[in-house]
Amino acid sequence: MPTTGSGQPAPDRSAVEAALAGLPRVVDLLAARAEEHDRDATFPYQGIEAVHEAGLLTLTVDRRYGGPGGTLADTVRVLAQLGRGDASVAVVTAFTLLAHAEQARRAAWPAAGYRRLLTESRRGPALVNALRAEPGSRPGALPETVARRDGDGWSLSGRKTYCTGAEALAWMAVTARTDEPEPRTGTFLVRGESEGLEIDPTWDQLGLRASASHDVVLDRVRVPADLALGLTAPKGNGSSVEERAAAEAAAAELSRAWQELALSAVAVGVARAAQAWLVRFLNQRTPANLTEPLGTLPRYRCALGEIEAQLIGAEELVAGLAPRVDRGEPDAVARTGPAHLLAVRAATSAVQQAVSLTGNPGLSRRYPLERYLRDVLSSRVHLAPDEAVLEAAGRAALERGARP
Repeated sequence: MPTTGSGQPAPDRSAVEAALAGLPRVVDLLAARAEEHDRDATFPYQGIEAVHEAGLLTLTVDRRYGGPGGTLADTVRVLAQLGRGDASVAVVTAFTLLAHAEQARRAAWPAAGYRRLLTESRRGPALVNALRAEPGSRPGALPETVARRDGDGWSLSGRKTYCTGAEALAWMAVTARTDEPEPRTGTFLVRGESEGLEIDPTWDQLGLRASASHDVVLDRVRVPADLALGLTAPKGNGSSVEERAAAEAAAAELSRAWQELALSAVAVGVARAAQAWLVRFLNQRTPANLTEPLGTLPRYRCALGEIEAQLIGAEELVAGLAPRVDRGEPDAVARTGPAHLLAVRAATSAVQQAVSLTGNPGLSRRYPLERYLRDVLSSRVHLAPDEAVLEAAGRAALERGARP
């Protein structure tokens, strides 16, 4: 079987393209229901079902497991389109695609557990997400969620926050620390219907209201020993430990790169939907003091051109980096953090300009533009703080400048 530059099996292009062919129909369906789910903050089960039926929810399942093996370039293409229809569906889809892509690269899930997930995926949507964030958590600190020995398995207790898709997740990959004298950290695979697991409906954000990014509370949730992944040893020294740490850091950077470009694509997709609505508005709106639509005025055409330029830049940035990450280029992986920041900034600015150009209609709940603005603003919940991204980029620039 042919492989990619990163050593993974090459994607089945015919299967990938077959799934992508269904995108327009799915996007139309999502757009038709997005306002309803946003207004009521209800989870878009029908939209997720449509994504699943089109084969898009399992696009990144590796060919070793019978999937099409979609790449990051394929993933950003899909998510940009889904973002045009419903940003909440796009974000929920993104995390499931990222989970399958992670399994393709690292095979961290036990074979039996992953087979179960794939079986469920054939029967219907099987959503997955990694639950890492905790209320008041600090970068680098141990998780507050605790795993205690329970017979031949583990018992998990704690609270996770910003758990996208919480109420509909089939599997949750929960980061926790052990209660051992020298704690270890790892990922525990938890079934969505596990006893002791509760969804606390805390998500009441400005935008992405249908994403069900609620808190998940775990109260002595039992996890079998074989579903505890990557528990790091409490002690260790020597080159093998250092090599393992370096490999884990590289894998984490690659996972972060996938997530940053995937979520960038969603934000740009939302902005493209806003621009499309703006174009229709400018072509149809003829104020009482004019005889032709607003789109005939140079001022509006220039403003629309500014939006177009910003979105072209963001799209080219994301679409250009994605295949380079697929090829395993280290420089590309290092650039996805700033790319995410720039793409979200461009998308946000574009939608804000669209609202400004339309005046009162742009802020009316009769029209979708104000929802696009709320969704793109709320996309920052998935973005690292600007200062952290820029400080890291600045440090990298200084290090390059210090090299002989």
